[in-house]
Amino acid sequence: QVRLVESGGGVVQAGGSLRLSCAASGRIVSTYAMGWFRQAPGKEREFVAAISWRGGRPYYADSVTGRFTISRDNAKNTAYLQMNSLKPEDTAVYYCAADYTTVVRTTADSYDYWGQGTQVTVSS
Repeated sequence: QVRLVESGGGVVQAGGSLRLSCAASGRIVSTYAMGWFRQAPGKEREFVAAISWRGGRPYYADSVTGRFTISRDNAKNTAYLQMNSLKPEDTAVYYCAADYTTVVRTTADSYDYWGQGTQVTVSS
């Protein structure tokens, strides 16, 4: 079993930055790929970013490429999502997820464990 706890959400003005953290506990989390997803009101959950357990090449949704950066620190069992140049359309609940695989996947159904989510609100 893996437990994920997100933090770092909040309210920020457009153009601002936030850094989300995802603290993991339980099984050997360093062997899991980690992903970030988001869900806005009335919309489906969508992929944001993912990184392999080795911390290799990250993957991003087109909508956040160049603005968001995913990283992980396996020694701290923590994944991060640095969000810069935030836009009102980035407003959503952000979830981190763990996928017990050596490949990086971008579909929510592929992930085995989920956090409870953290709200990010970007005002215009």
